[in-house]
Amino acid sequence: MHIRIKRIDKSLPLPEYKTKGAAAFDVYARVTLAIKAKEVAYIPLNICLNIPPGTFVLLANRSSTHKLGITSVNGIGIGDSDFCGDNDEYHFAALNYTDKEVTIERGTRIAQMLIMNHHIVNFEEVEVMGNQDRSGFGSTGLK
Repeated sequence: MHIRIKRIDKSLPLPEYKTKGAAAFDVYARVTLAIKAKEVAYIPLNICLNIPPGTFVLLANRSSTHKLGITSVNGIGIGDSDFCGDNDEYHFAALNYTDKEVTIERGTRIAQMLIMNHHIVNFEEVEVMGNQDRSGFGSTGLK
């Protein structure tokens, strides 16, 4: 799949897959940013993407993001295929979960992105599902 990409700051590298088996590519903080304790900051990721219809961007923490004292405030982010304009730069909504200010340096790999397929569905409302109930969360047990 070929994706059109625009970098805001061309002195930072393009996103890249760091290993042959990597499912997601890493993205970089465009600016140095201090995040106060227990606060949220929006870290610009230096890229605008033009992805095909029927796909979306899933933005998630890297496995090491927590070591920086931050995590994604909303767990994951979703980027729609129509978020593709010249000023539609992706941002990472970072929560500083520590009791002290955290500084994220420009060029730090703070998140990862996957481009995934999706389907648009049509809903058919029914009064009865017609299937056996499973009895809620954790219904299959622990072991």
